Amino acid sequence: MANYGRPEMPEGYLGPQERFSELGLSVLSHDQPEIIARENHLEIKLKARNHVKVTHQLVVCKNEHDFSEYVFTQHKDGVIHLLVHMPEAPEWYKLQIYALPASDPSKSLPNVYNYLIHCTRSMLPVYPFPKQYAQWKDGCYLYEPLVVNEHTKLTNIKWHVHVPRAKQVAVVADGSEWFHLESKGGPVYQGSCSLDHLRGKDKKVTLNANFDTAEENKFSTLLEYHIK
Repeated sequence: MANYGRPEMPEGYLGPQERFSELGLSVLSHDQPEIIARENHLEIKLKARNHVKVTHQLVVCKNEHDFSEYVFTQHKDGVIHLLVHMPEAPEWYKLQIYALPASDPSKSLPNVYNYLIHCTRSMLPVYPFPKQYAQWKDGCYLYEPLVVNEHTKLTNIKWHVHVPRAKQVAVVADGSEWFHLESKGGPVYQGSCSLDHLRGKDKKVTLNANFDTAEENKFSTLLEYHIK
């Protein structure tokens, strides 16, 4: 429990960093880098003038414990959405955002913006988000399901996803059971499946996409869920 006051931050650490404006980024939802969160679910939005790839790190200030799996980053219509779930409260967190142009092959992204978040209470359940692979960051957006695990409903799970340039999209359970989603026009795919038979079996479930009609069987992993 955070029974300590506001942690000291190095000068210049909070807010936009050197390359934030250069990359065409601007703040859309929270224009002050210090946030008081009255509940443990938060959505931060950034405007992206250019096509960028973004990663993040969420850490507890008191011990630098990493909770990055409780942040989900996605893009739609030039807006970067960061869904932040904070497992411990009251607590102080640092949210560090990293970005580069999408065309830059470098795997090391510079820090572009830092938030200090004081989460005052934990009212809502939180679970880790799915693991995000590189191609997910290329303009994809997940409407549902944001969380799939042994604590959630696993029958008739509805899928609704936006995957630019995809030719096919499928959910794959345990590496072998395929559920193809239906194209609803453009980059939108929807469908449903039941995964209750995986409960208690410690299995992975992935969202996959095919981007090349010449190789119909070649699918890239976008997201990975874990059912324990």
